[in-house]
Amino acid sequence: MKKINSILIANRGEIAIRIIKTAKKMGIQTYVIKTAKEPNAIYLNFADHICDFTERFDEIPEFLDVEKLIETAVQYKIDAIHPGYGFLAENPYFAQRCEEEKIEFIGPSADVIYKMGNKTIAKQIARKHKIPLLEGSKGNLANADQAIEIAKIIGYPVILKAASGGGGRGMRIVENDSQMEKNFRLATNEAEKAFNDPSVFVEKYVRNPKHIEFQVLADKMGNTIHLGERECSVQRKHQKLLEESPSPALTEDLRKRMGEAAIRITQAVKYYSAGTVEFLLDADGGFYFMEMNTRIQVEHPVTEEITGVDLIEQQIRVAQSEKLTLTQDDIKINGWAIECRINAEDVQAGFSPNLGTIQKISLPKGEGIRIDTGIESGSVITPFYDSMIAKLIVHGENREKTIEAMLNALGKLRIKGVKTTIPFCKAVLTNKVFVNGTFNTSFIEKDMEKTYFQEKDEEMLAAFFATYNYANEIREEKDTWVDHEKGKNIDPWLLNKRLR
Repeated sequence: MKKINSILIANRGEIAIRIIKTAKKMGIQTYVIKTAKEPNAIYLNFADHICDFTERFDEIPEFLDVEKLIETAVQYKIDAIHPGYGFLAENPYFAQRCEEEKIEFIGPSADVIYKMGNKTIAKQIARKHKIPLLEGSKGNLANADQAIEIAKIIGYPVILKAASGGGGRGMRIVENDSQMEKNFRLATNEAEKAFNDPSVFVEKYVRNPKHIEFQVLADKMGNTIHLGERECSVQRKHQKLLEESPSPALTEDLRKRMGEAAIRITQAVKYYSAGTVEFLLDADGGFYFMEMNTRIQVEHPVTEEITGVDLIEQQIRVAQSEKLTLTQDDIKINGWAIECRINAEDVQAGFSPNLGTIQKISLPKGEGIRIDTGIESGSVITPFYDSMIAKLIVHGENREKTIEAMLNALGKLRIKGVKTTIPFCKAVLTNKVFVNGTFNTSFIEKDMEKTYFQEKDEEMLAAFFATYNYANEIREEKDTWVDHEKGKNIDPWLLNKRLR
């Protein structure tokens, strides 16, 4: 076993801080990257050492420059690299270069990242090991005509998917033959731009499924367990916005069968480290393998809260070839956890990014509340990185109490300077369909009348403050509040009337 004494974190923001906290607990030195785009980021204050990349503003993006990151790790004699999520976390070349330079990549092998990152190969492996799959093409499609032939066999609607990548890019739903050519072209073009790979495949499209993912953990000796599921059906354009664990849709029997399937495909590819196996769940309880994410997930805290397992610590221990000390029987689900992603976005403007400076941020505190953030008062939301401000996680005794506690925590979360998704999160948590647990991936489009929550009497208060601000604007336009003709103070309401 090779003990890891130092880690270069090839990431930023809240996940960098999250990794640093566990590394410090384990007595491991941490190195982070300072960028010109974010020279005052608060994650820099948490690390033991800072690697200065500020001269690289106009070159390859800092967290995507494989050779520079490897060069830095070699220069500082760093034992390991943790990629976090996004950026190079699922890049097989990056993992391969780490291996070549004898740097521990805190994640699975390059071979596994490649196989599971390519959805076509991943589905072939799943089919071989009898993991439930939706009907579809056995490989990538040559053209739209081939897609039409398969669609006629399996029946419309179908969905075209990029073989590489994820995040909803390179995906198109097709209802009939006449829509195929256009959507095939759009899907391949988007896949080419996003992943440098135009390959797509086609499969049966399940209307209104649930999106369920299982957290798996495996060591290099083949010991594999799962830590239960996460409910990820609250999505917009295939992007997750709110997650919870466990799922209100799963029975113990269904959880057992899905968990066993997740372990089976994990072991089939000799996977090690933390990973996530994702499934679609239909209304009849049928589940189908979608893909495997070969990294830590944004929503991993909800699993940590209900199991008590530090997933980053487990990743590090597996990377230094330790055997899992946990067995499946050791994993107990304790209560319920919900995570709200708080992004700097204008919900009423179609979730468009809302850039600017965080003038003030006040975070809720209390039992069962966890906040993962890389932002503080004065931080700037830039166009260079994602717009996440924080992840608010609440752990409670059961789902009903956790929803109530989350609403209370959101009410105490104050952010001034940019618009955020807090009103959206409140709208979800007060929606009857969400509360009763029957929601699915079409929830936002079909079950939400408004994507933002409106407080009681909010319209009246808004009108009051608008009038107040208008009166102040008039005051600023005048040299003085004194009526020069009569030498008296002017009543703003009379002045307003006079000016009209």
